[in-house]
Amino acid sequence: MTLRSFDTLERAIRDSWGADTTTPAHRPHWTPDNPARDQCGVTALVVHDLLGGDLMRGEVRVNGEQVDYHWWNRLGMGVEVDLTREQFAPEEAVVGGEVIVRPAEIVRLREEYELLRGRVEAALRSHDAPALAPRASSPPA
Repeated sequence: MTLRSFDTLERAIRDSWGADTTTPAHRPHWTPDNPARDQCGVTALVVHDLLGGDLMRGEVRVNGEQVDYHWWNRLGMGVEVDLTREQFAPEEAVVGGEVIVRPAEIVRLREEYELLRGRVEAALRSHDAPALAPRASSPPA
C-alpha cells in the first residue's frame, strides 16, 4: 500500500485511539492525557496490515519483574516503528524484543482491533489515501 506519508498514517492512528480500543480491563483507567496507553497490540497489527514487516514483542518490567508485554513493528532494513512507546511511566522498562508470527485468527482484542482498523481506514480515506487491503487474520492472541 502506498501512503502519502508516514505522518498521515501516524496521525490517523493517534486520532483513532480511545478507551474502546484498549483492553477491557484497562478501559476504566484510559485517559486522553496518555492516549497511547494499552494501544500497542492493536496498533502494531494495524501498522502490520498497512506496511507489513515483523510484529515485535518485548516484556514490560517494573523493578525487574515482568508486568506485561509491549508490541511494536519492525519494517524493512531493521527499522523499528513504535507508535505507543510514550505510554510508559518512568519506572516501566521495555526489555528484549522478539519477532512474533501473526496469529491466523485474532482471539483476544478482535473487536478492539477491528474498531481501530476501521477508524484508521476511514481517516486515511478522508486524506485520499488508499483503503486497507482486506485481511483474514487478527490481533495478538
